[in-house]
Amino acid sequence: MRETIVKMILWYKYVTITTSVCVFLISCSEKVRDKDWSVYGGDKEQIKYSQLNQIDTSNVKNLKVAWTYKTLDADASSQIQVNPIIVDNILYGVSPQLKLFAIDAATGKEKWVFNPSKFDESLNLPDTLANRSGGHLNYGINACRGVTMYKGKNDESRIFYTVASFLYCINAYTGKPMLSFGKNGRLSLYDHLESNRDIQNLRVTSTTPGIIYNDLIIVGTSLSEGEEAAPGHIRAYNLHTGDPVWIFHTVPKPGEEGHETWEDTEAYKYVGGANAWGGFSLDEERGIVFAATGTSNPDFYGGKRKGDNLFANTILALDAATGKRIWHFQTIHHDLWDWDLPTAPILVSVKKEGKRIDAVVQVSKQGFIYMLDRVNGEPVYPIEERAVPAESELLGEQVSPTQPFPTFFEPFVRQGITEADLNKNLPDSSYQDIKRRFSTYKSGEIFTPPTLRGTVTLPGFDGGANWGGPSFDPVTGTLYINAAEMPWIVTMEETKEKNELAYTQNQTNLQIGKALYRTNCVGCHGSELKGVGDFPSLVSLKSKYTEIEFKSILTYGRRMMPSFKYLSEEEKTALGSYILNIETKQSEKFTKVAQKKHPFYKAPYKLKGIEQFLSKEGYPAISPPWGTLSAINLNTGKIVWKNTLGDYPELKAKGIHSGTPNFGGSVVTAGGLIFIAATRDEKFRAFNNKTGELLFETTLPYAGYATPSIYSVSGKQYVVIACGGGKMKTKSGDAYVAFTVPDNISE
Repeated sequence: MRETIVKMILWYKYVTITTSVCVFLISCSEKVRDKDWSVYGGDKEQIKYSQLNQIDTSNVKNLKVAWTYKTLDADASSQIQVNPIIVDNILYGVSPQLKLFAIDAATGKEKWVFNPSKFDESLNLPDTLANRSGGHLNYGINACRGVTMYKGKNDESRIFYTVASFLYCINAYTGKPMLSFGKNGRLSLYDHLESNRDIQNLRVTSTTPGIIYNDLIIVGTSLSEGEEAAPGHIRAYNLHTGDPVWIFHTVPKPGEEGHETWEDTEAYKYVGGANAWGGFSLDEERGIVFAATGTSNPDFYGGKRKGDNLFANTILALDAATGKRIWHFQTIHHDLWDWDLPTAPILVSVKKEGKRIDAVVQVSKQGFIYMLDRVNGEPVYPIEERAVPAESELLGEQVSPTQPFPTFFEPFVRQGITEADLNKNLPDSSYQDIKRRFSTYKSGEIFTPPTLRGTVTLPGFDGGANWGGPSFDPVTGTLYINAAEMPWIVTMEETKEKNELAYTQNQTNLQIGKALYRTNCVGCHGSELKGVGDFPSLVSLKSKYTEIEFKSILTYGRRMMPSFKYLSEEEKTALGSYILNIETKQSEKFTKVAQKKHPFYKAPYKLKGIEQFLSKEGYPAISPPWGTLSAINLNTGKIVWKNTLGDYPELKAKGIHSGTPNFGGSVVTAGGLIFIAATRDEKFRAFNNKTGELLFETTLPYAGYATPSIYSVSGKQYVVIACGGGKMKTKSGDAYVAFTVPDNISE
């Protein structure tokens, strides 16, 4: 009897333990079964890491297209830069024309589409600047890199994204605007910016999505980089109502921390920029939101903004509930090189002398890695202030004599340029040409200031690192960063009476149009309208746009082109007569009287132009590689491996693995893989994250200038990439392509 009872007890314990284990395993299985990519960048730490491992180093070679979704609204120059989010088996993305859509994440089947153009048309709003965001009212097509989702009580689910100068709030289930948010389901990014001047005619939009903390959505902005720009203050809104909650002044006002770093105490009234255009990361437990800011304006001459210019080029830690500054670290003092911090800081945990440290890691366009204690902002390893070239030939300029240099991490790209760096793979005649041109420019070490004869800058204005940012494997402590190595030339010119735009009664539209072009357009599109680097040619614009369409683009901007709302109707006509070659209007007399600039914006120098330093054949003037992917151990500071990323097909055929400039980031998975597109050769690749070995490569329908997303549905893992092309002279497209390993493939 006793033996029977003991057996029964043992059996009961066995069943109980087994059942508990099974329940635990089932629970874990269900957790892994459907894994979302619910935040831009994968999570609020912005590390772009997925725990999914179904696709791994052994089977990634079998990756096949699972589905393709086409938005059907691409045009000749459109792009898609979106890192889509996937929540509850639904993928949310944005089209080239800024339509928000929801599709089945397993099949690509469309569920709904929100068209801001048609919605605004349905409101029958008066045709005013404050209401223009879509459709018949026209609107600027901003670059969009993602959306933000909020899931609240009672099954509430909202999507936030930016169209032109409006932040929209959309019901995630229906695709309809939440009319209780702001006005008619949207709020204007011009409102509550607390500017000391009228900014309604200046560019204020957003390219990177905001971030959610409790009941707040925290947002940054993308602004003009010209002499007159809006301030880049960071703001938080109640995500249910759209009411403003807090604002952090990135250009500080009198009495605020940082105001003393501006020699002109009145500069805050007129200076713009210092904007967090690269998005945010969030330590939710500590309630700290992190941002990285851009340059103060204008980019290349700082004689009107002398001083270190806080909080431009700064890593910021703010109280997410109140917007109060916790700490800051400035990465460049008085930036003259357009080396704005291009992406949000990422949140990591690293080992130092056997201790675990929660840290913030920031990559930069210069190729630096800054690592700071997450709580107090102190460098984890020394960051030294080192002397840099401090003499400028531009009168009134005041160059910072030192800049911060991280000591623990080596730069992940070349810095500075000499004749020895020039591209020896070119034919001799072409090499001699770039050698001759190089000798006419100012060159040298990093932080060499701009000049009148032209200064060659490396890294260029696209990085080093760019907005795609790094990915991070928390298991191995390895950071992965793709980077470009392209030299650029910046040339300044004197702003003398003869060079300023002066209107007289005897001038024609053509004369004024040419003068307006030199003043506003030559920096991006070149003196002959042929385009500079990634900026398009305007030579054949007449065949693409009517005069009315051209004026609309001037007024509202388009993607990375800012708005020129401040131009009068007569000035737009004159500029159009030149660019569109409208001969009937070129000979007409120009009658508009010039508006006087505010004295603050009158400077002795202005930007004459920026251009990539290229050979006659169109290749970078320095030796390859021109694009790289690096793995860097954050615990040791050492580069684990470094690969050339991308190819020019014609050079590859000659055995030259050159790499290409790249846009968009990588993702890393627990399956031992790095997924990345980003290159101009329209490829999608997977690398072994430990060795850098290329394991998978396929051609996309259009180049994928975006960051992939990783997710699973019903136990099947997918990787999806937005393929929009349109940059670096590649064809534009409208596709989202998802890949998976088919079930019928066995190893």
